[in-house]
Amino acid sequence: MYPTYPTGGVPNQMPGRPPRPQTVSTAVTLMWVATGLTALGIILGFIALGSLKKAIIKADPAFTTHQIHAAESIAIAFAVVVGLIEVGLWVWMAWANGAGKNWARILSTVFFGIDTLLLLIGFARPHAILGSLFSILVWLLGLAIIVLLWRKESTAYFQPQ
Repeated sequence: MYPTYPTGGVPNQMPGRPPRPQTVSTAVTLMWVATGLTALGIILGFIALGSLKKAIIKADPAFTTHQIHAAESIAIAFAVVVGLIEVGLWVWMAWANGAGKNWARILSTVFFGIDTLLLLIGFARPHAILGSLFSILVWLLGLAIIVLLWRKESTAYFQPQ
């Protein structure tokens, strides 16, 4: 039988992550908006099939009906696959940035750079006007998100603990 002695003092506490700043919360909210817009863009892509066909014909009037149909099918399949990947990446980045993962902030910036290049390349190929406007809107959201994630107020939240 050993007597228990009070330990005295406060137990060692590891400093925790600071509360999520408003800049990060706003960036995460904008990521969820971009997720919804990306999903909506997939749906609108199906609605805008007529303008896609016109854009393909305008790009190469010598295409046969079969070639036009094949180009449409490839463009639609590509848009759906890329759109679903984009939705998944938005969800992943919203979760990881919201959790204060510094690698996610860096990866979000890399994704934004890739999206910028793809947007510029997209203007060089046949495309529907509605799709371009949608892409620009999502790109602008991405720009706002990157600015918010790299603000001074956000940096402490992303520091390793």
